[in-house]
Amino acid sequence: MQSSPSLGRGALRHLMPCLALACLTAALPAGAQQVYRIVGPDGKVTFSDRPAQSAQQQAAPAAPSVAGTADSNANLPYALRQIAGRFPVTLYTSSDCAPCDSARQLLQSRGIPYAERLVQTEADAAALQKLSGQNSLPFATVGKQFLSGFSSSEWTQYLDAAGYPATSQLPAQYKRPSAQPLTTPAPAASAAASAPAVAPAAAEAPGSRRTPMPAPAPGARTNDNPAGLSF
Repeated sequence: MQSSPSLGRGALRHLMPCLALACLTAALPAGAQQVYRIVGPDGKVTFSDRPAQSAQQQAAPAAPSVAGTADSNANLPYALRQIAGRFPVTLYTSSDCAPCDSARQLLQSRGIPYAERLVQTEADAAALQKLSGQNSLPFATVGKQFLSGFSSSEWTQYLDAAGYPATSQLPAQYKRPSAQPLTTPAPAASAAASAPAVAPAAAEAPGSRRTPMPAPAPGARTNDNPAGLSF
């Protein structure tokens, strides 16, 4: 009877790691054999024994945050969030301002995350004057760059230079923050108490004719334009 050839020491040395790995695999429970590689939205790579979807479902819900641009930007795609962090955009507008509407439309058509500040009172106008050196609207900041007056080509150049995409990349669930006053308005009670009393208008004599008021000069403060803004 012919015996089987024996393995040399070299062959046994190569087989030992394989045998050890096989024994270790057999000893491990079935659920611990699978390891998932998860890439987060910020590019960070982690490893888990659960699939990415299960890990997200079991993650603790985010704490409620105060409405604002920073919280809205938290859900942006990673690249867009980085650009908005380095070159934040703030738009300064007022009511009944057609150029302001055009500027807002440009930002929204490109999906630019921006904050909007309303200039409606004398305090707002003074703050705008201190910030920009003038009282014309619209006004915008892209990072540290100032944009005075609306020019589609000029604004597009600055947005392109900052790295903002030409088309919107905002997620479907993105909620744009609402426009806020440039300055904090005074309490209504204090404003009413400090306002001077207005004397009642004297009754006109029969047959008298009221002299028409001259048209206000551009930039003058009126009831319709209390801040004296020019567009």
